[in-house]
Amino acid sequence: MVFGLRSLRFRLLSRMEMVDGSGIISLNMFSRPSSPLAPGMFAIVPLLLLALFPPPGKELFVATSANNSALVIRIKALSPTVSVDDAQRVTYCAVTTGKELARKWRVVGVASWLPGLQNLYVKLGWRKGGLCFQYSTELLIRLDALKLQTLEFHWAESQPDTVSENNALVVTARGQPFEKGILLDSWRCQPHVAWTQVTTDPEYHWKENKSAAALALGRANNEIPEKHR
Repeated sequence: MVFGLRSLRFRLLSRMEMVDGSGIISLNMFSRPSSPLAPGMFAIVPLLLLALFPPPGKELFVATSANNSALVIRIKALSPTVSVDDAQRVTYCAVTTGKELARKWRVVGVASWLPGLQNLYVKLGWRKGGLCFQYSTELLIRLDALKLQTLEFHWAESQPDTVSENNALVVTARGQPFEKGILLDSWRCQPHVAWTQVTTDPEYHWKENKSAAALALGRANNEIPEKHR
């Protein structure tokens, strides 16, 4: 959730490949350790070279439409048990929630390109929201309220307790392991939703945090899990 080389990732890739009619931006990107604001973040030539040679098997997409067919298809493909209706409801909820929260929190216009700028505004007291854990908490509460029968949701975190920490959600078929799921990241391209298969994210290595999910849902129900009291 910081400025740095990671925050400039899409910005150097010609704003990507738009898939006609699907509301998807496809990003074949590179992985780069994050760092706070530093002179290196403006080293454009090395970044362009990295963009030309992304690591194999890594991809990231950005959903801009609530009826995003590509994301629906990927969620449905998690398992034959997943219903199309559930996949559509998750996609709609994720995209519309991100846009609603961006309006509520008055997300700065360049946050899609520099999400760390919104973090700075929050820390300075100029905005009330827009941090990664806030997006993830709100989305988890809304997805959980749908009471879907074929899908379940997991809290994902990367580099916890560091300046590079990010939080997102992962959707899986019921009973499916976290590593098989689809990542939904509402912070990285706010107000849009960045998504990919959780193990192919070019920027973050994700792990599940069940206690964080329980804490978020417990607070929503005014029931804080015992270990967090």
